Amino acid sequence: MFNRTTTFILVAALAAGLGLWAAQRWLGHGQAGQPQLQAVRLFDHPRELPPFSLRQSDGTPLVPGELRGHWTLVFLGFTHCPDVCPTTLAELAQAQKQWASLPEATRPRVLFVSVDPDRDTPDRTGEYAHGFSRDTLAATADIPSLEAFARALSMVFMKVPAPAGAPADQYSVDHSAGIAVLDPQVRMAGVILPPLQPKAIAHDLQALGAGDR
Repeated sequence: MFNRTTTFILVAALAAGLGLWAAQRWLGHGQAGQPQLQAVRLFDHPRELPPFSLRQSDGTPLVPGELRGHWTLVFLGFTHCPDVCPTTLAELAQAQKQWASLPEATRPRVLFVSVDPDRDTPDRTGEYAHGFSRDTLAATADIPSLEAFARALSMVFMKVPAPAGAPADQYSVDHSAGIAVLDPQVRMAGVILPPLQPKAIAHDLQALGAGDR
């Protein structure tokens, strides 16, 4: 399902993305005119994303137009994840509560994308994500589409076979723990790296939204 070439490409994409973030952090600034941020690390120049199409939990396609007009936080994971995924989604849910009173038209969004389509149907992915927050968007896709989407976000994931003697379906999936930040034009605008701070994330997303008005 995953070959060595694909893995090398994804790792290179991750290194490039984090290298860009690190350089900008060293310089101590993000986009000109943006508010002072605590958790979000903005790039100087947002990066256009290639076309993508995921399948939402209600069965409808998730295409770039669905995210337009909102700041969106994208997290890759899977429902059988033992630690990072539930912790991250719980922390993001805390941030979501703090901006819940904002108008829906401008309210920031959280998108959880399962990178384990063999076990996570769109419906299952949505059930899992909505257990943390009903406002979270949930989607998945086939492996080639997920690989392309992850690569566009400078993220990686890779299937890890089950331990010797365990059933084959007890495999795990290694994946990036960071969060991609998409701007209202659905461009890769920055990243949030762990450890996550819900209050700081909520502050930053509300500040970014206010700056767009």
